[in-house]
Amino acid sequence: MASNRGQGDTLAAVQREVADCRRCPRLVRWREEVARTGRASYAGQVYWGRGVPGLGDPEATLVLVGLAPAAHGANRTGRMFTGDRSGDWLFAALYRSGFASQPTSTARDDGLRLTGAYITATVHCAPPANKPTPAERAECAPYLVRELLLLERAVVVLALGQVAWHAVSAHYGLRPRPVFGHMAESPLPDGRVLLGSYHPSQQNTFTGKLTVPMFDAVFARARELIAGAGAGAGAGSVRAPGQDTRS
Repeated sequence: MASNRGQGDTLAAVQREVADCRRCPRLVRWREEVARTGRASYAGQVYWGRGVPGLGDPEATLVLVGLAPAAHGANRTGRMFTGDRSGDWLFAALYRSGFASQPTSTARDDGLRLTGAYITATVHCAPPANKPTPAERAECAPYLVRELLLLERAVVVLALGQVAWHAVSAHYGLRPRPVFGHMAESPLPDGRVLLGSYHPSQQNTFTGKLTVPMFDAVFARARELIAGAGAGAGAGSVRAPGQDTRS
């Protein structure tokens, strides 16, 4: 199979560009204000306060796409989903399903390793009220497209929440857009599978909309799809986003 990689592009390059990105003035102001003021419970900690890069295994067969960094979570730690309750749920599930070396992640240097999985997001800066604008999502979309191109062995793209589901659907130009739901599946043009899960936010986990067995079932299904594809068989070329990047 021919390589899909952009000439000279690497995941490390994408990660550096994300960390240095200042494309969205509103998000830059917010992430840096939060980093300056912090929160009393994190007194003395130096916040990351930059774009939060994706992380994980370059040979990943599973790509997880979230919404955006939490203001006092990944915007503080510099690692996606690390340091907040959503991350507590996610890393525990990744550990139970064999994708993570430990069930918790509290800091960038805590020893966590992902095997066969890569975590990214639709937006890489913490947004006010956890709500990036359509324009901000469009500015960040090329990073996700490049990651999907570079993660050539990926078989399953797991959308954590409806916003991520819509973003991946838009990147691939799916028409009509598949309906989001927990455990929803949709084939992608490059042979991969888009898999849906409710986001492990407190709004969902505290209310019982998402339970531990429900979340574990998503990762069990991802394992089935990966095994069915045959030992991490790569996917075909990833379609660049079309003009309509709305979610």
